[in-house]
Amino acid sequence: MIHNQQRTIARKVKCSGVGLHSGKAVTLTVHPAPINHGIKFTRTDLPNCPSITAHFNMVVDTSLATVIGYDGYIVSTIEHLMAAFAGLSIDNALVELDAHEVPIMDGSAGPFTEMLTSVGITEQQGPKYYFVVKTPIELRKNGKSVTARPSPEFKITCNIAYDHPLVKNQSYTFALADQSFKQEIAPARTFGFLHEVEYLKRFGLARGGSLDNAIVLDNDTIVNQDGLRYADEFVRHKVLDCIGDFSLLGMPIIGHIILEKSGHAFNLAFLRQFFDQKRCWETRAFADAGTSPEMPAKSLAI
Repeated sequence: MIHNQQRTIARKVKCSGVGLHSGKAVTLTVHPAPINHGIKFTRTDLPNCPSITAHFNMVVDTSLATVIGYDGYIVSTIEHLMAAFAGLSIDNALVELDAHEVPIMDGSAGPFTEMLTSVGITEQQGPKYYFVVKTPIELRKNGKSVTARPSPEFKITCNIAYDHPLVKNQSYTFALADQSFKQEIAPARTFGFLHEVEYLKRFGLARGGSLDNAIVLDNDTIVNQDGLRYADEFVRHKVLDCIGDFSLLGMPIIGHIILEKSGHAFNLAFLRQFFDQKRCWETRAFADAGTSPEMPAKSLAI
């Protein structure tokens, strides 16, 4: 769905939980923000409450989660919250948290999506700009690839392959619309393998990880007693991660994103290549929500 105006939440809202890797308790508060503010994170637990913009050039680590940092301060594991903002087409918000890691909640974007929609979303008096893909862009390496192709809407096709009998090869195509994100993608949880979780815990990581915030697989079964929320929950979560990662471009995309076995690090590498290949896209605002990307619209120079 193409929105012609920028959007924010109607009033502040908060939640509490634990960080997946730190295991630390954290309270997160989301405030409305003015036009052209973007998504910014503020660390209220530090002197002078430093802020970091959620943008790909602020990413400092993708080894276990997406981590942004600036001037020595970091905010970790932002991908599920960022997916909720992007999935609901929220452009502007100020996120305050009193620890360095966003709470993992149930391992999906569902709780964040419910939290944001509970206070309402407001259209603002400022045009919303998009990256419109004009010609294909591709990054391919070691069996992984990300491609952006022209399309009249933001659409993702994600393909994954794991050597596990319950995952194997899965594919999912998703076109972004507010309600469909809430129903089809937001509840999909992160997943991991039991031997990996045990390894991380042995080295002081995944301290907040549990069966309440991740799907855990052993050799041939799902450890969680309640099973899966979707038969293809694994690939749906990879779509969720992609939505969160691609939101770090700072503006939404109109184009078809195709991923083969990609993850946070490879997604970030593609974002850098995408931004460098300016001849392949343009930034545009549309006169109304029904405007097609092929129709005349106001452009923004970058």
